[in-house]
Amino acid sequence: MGLQKTSVSLVPANTGKEPEHITSPFGWWQDAWSYQIDTWQRSILFMDTLRQRAGNMMEHEKNGMPPLLDFKYELVMDARTFERPANYALLKITKVGDKCLEDCLDPNKPPVIIVDPRAGHGPGIGGFKRDSEVGIAMHEGYPVYFVMFYPEPMPHQSIADVLHALRKFVEEAKKLHSNKAPILYGNCQAGWMLTILAADCQGLVGPVVTNGSPLSYWANSEEGNPMQIMGSLSGGVWLARLFADLGNGELDGAWLVQNFEKLNPANTLWDKNYNLYSNIDTERERFLDFERWWNGYYRLSEEEITSTVANLFIGDKLERGELKLHEDCVVNLKNIKSPMLIFASEGDNITPPRQALHWIRQVYPATKDLKTAGQRIAYLINTHVGHLGIFVSAKVATLEHRAILEHISKLEAMKPGLYQMIIDNPTGNPDCRHDQYNVSFEERKIEDLCQSEPTTPFKKIREVSERNDQIYKATMRPWVQIFTNPLTAKVMRELHPMRFNKKIFSEQLNPFMWNVAWMAKIVSNNRLKAREDNVFEQAEHTASQQVAKFLDAYKENRDMILKGWFTALYDK
Repeated sequence: MGLQKTSVSLVPANTGKEPEHITSPFGWWQDAWSYQIDTWQRSILFMDTLRQRAGNMMEHEKNGMPPLLDFKYELVMDARTFERPANYALLKITKVGDKCLEDCLDPNKPPVIIVDPRAGHGPGIGGFKRDSEVGIAMHEGYPVYFVMFYPEPMPHQSIADVLHALRKFVEEAKKLHSNKAPILYGNCQAGWMLTILAADCQGLVGPVVTNGSPLSYWANSEEGNPMQIMGSLSGGVWLARLFADLGNGELDGAWLVQNFEKLNPANTLWDKNYNLYSNIDTERERFLDFERWWNGYYRLSEEEITSTVANLFIGDKLERGELKLHEDCVVNLKNIKSPMLIFASEGDNITPPRQALHWIRQVYPATKDLKTAGQRIAYLINTHVGHLGIFVSAKVATLEHRAILEHISKLEAMKPGLYQMIIDNPTGNPDCRHDQYNVSFEERKIEDLCQSEPTTPFKKIREVSERNDQIYKATMRPWVQIFTNPLTAKVMRELHPMRFNKKIFSEQLNPFMWNVAWMAKIVSNNRLKAREDNVFEQAEHTASQQVAKFLDAYKENRDMILKGWFTALYDK
C-alpha cells in the first residue's frame, strides 16, 4: 500500500480558531500516531466534562435548583403561600440579556403563560435558550409569564391544589393586562393540566396550546407504544405508591427520568456520550447546559403520582369524562370553549400523535358534534422531531412555535370545526423571514382522524392495577411505612443510579478526578487534533455506528418481546 499524506492539527482550544493542519508524508504510521494523541486528549477532556457535569449537578442542588431560564424574571405569585398551598410560582419575564420586555411589547396582545412539564425534571426547558418558546413569544411582542415549580411538593399536595394555583395565576395575569384572557402554553404533562383547567374555567382562559401532551392514554396502534406497554406490564399504580412510600411520601423524579432513558438505550448508553467524545472541542458547553437541566430531579407527592397513574395513565378517565377532582367536580372536556391547538410529532415515542389527538374522537364522535359545540380545534404534526425536541429544539422554536404564536389569533376568528395547521416553508430554513413561509388551516373531518386499536386490553390492565394496589395497601404498605423516614428517603435519593453514576465523577467524591482537572488544562492549551480523513478516526466512527445499530436492534427485540407478553397477558 502506498504512502498517504495525512496531518495532525495543533491549536489552543480556547482560541476559537480552526485547528491548523500540518501535512506529513508518513501515511498510515502518521495516522496512527496522530489518532493516538487525539483520542488520548479527547479522553482526558471527556472525563473532565463528566467531572464538570457532576460539579454543576451538586452546585445546582446546593442552590435549591432554581429554574434554568435564559431570561431575567421577577416573582409575581408564590402558591406556597395560598390557602390551598402548592409548590408552584408565577414568574414574569422581564429581560433577555440587556433588552427589556417593553422594548418589543405589543400592548394590544394578550399575555402568554408558558408551563413546563412536571415529570421528574425541573422547570426551564421552555425558556432554556434565546430560541425557545419564551424567546419566540417575547420576539412576537407578547407579555410573557412562566409557571415554575419548586423541587419539593407541599405536604399531601394534590392535582386539585395545583389546578387551584394555576387558576389564581391565570386570574392575576388577566387582571394585569386589561382583562385580556391569556394564551396558555403547556408542554407535555403541563398540557393535560392546562386542558383540565380550560374545562373548569370557562371564559377565564384564551387559546390553549398543548405540545407533546397526552390526553388519550389508551389510544394505541398495531405496532404498540413501548412506554404504554412498559407501564402496562409493571402491574399498575401499586409500584408508584411503593416508590412514593419509600420516599417518605414523595416520589423521586429520578425514577421517571430513568423510564424515559430506557426507551432509547442507543442514545442513553452510547450516542449521547460518543457525540460528546467525538466532538469534545465544540460540544462541551452545549452538553453541560442540557445536562444541568436533565439531571435536576424534582419530586412529586404520593397523592399526585398515584392519582395521575390510576386516573390517567391506567384509568384513562380524562377523555371519558370520569376524572373526578373532588366530590363536586368531574372534568368534562366538552366544557372547553377556548380554541385549542395541538402540536404533536410522529417522531415522539413518549406522546405519539394518537395519544395527543384521539380524545377528540372520544369527546366529539362526529364533526357535526364539534361544530354544534361551537369549538375550534387545530392540530400541527411534525414528521420527525422527538419528544424533547418539541419544546427544546431551536429549529422547532423558530419555525413551528413562531408560526403558532403568529397565527393563534386567526384560529380564534375561524368558524367552529377541526383544522390541520400546515406550514409551507420552501426555503427549508427554520429561521426564515415572515414572507418566506406560509401558514394555512385546512378543514378536516373527525371521522378521518387517527383511529385507535381496541381498548379492551387496557380495561383488563385497569382491573389488574386496582387489585394489585389493594393487595399492596393491605399487606406490604404498613411494613414499608414503618421502616421509612426522611433519612432513609434521602439516602435512597442519593444512591439512585441516575444520581450516583454522575456524581461519582466529582472530585469531592472521587479523588482521582483532581488529576483529570489539571491534566485537562494542559491538554486544552496543547490540543492536537487528527484530521477528519484520518483512517483510524473514520474506523472509530464506523465502530460507533455499529454499536448504536446493535443497541437499536436490542431495543427492537426488547419491544417485540414486551409486546408479545402484553398480548399474551391482556389481549387474549
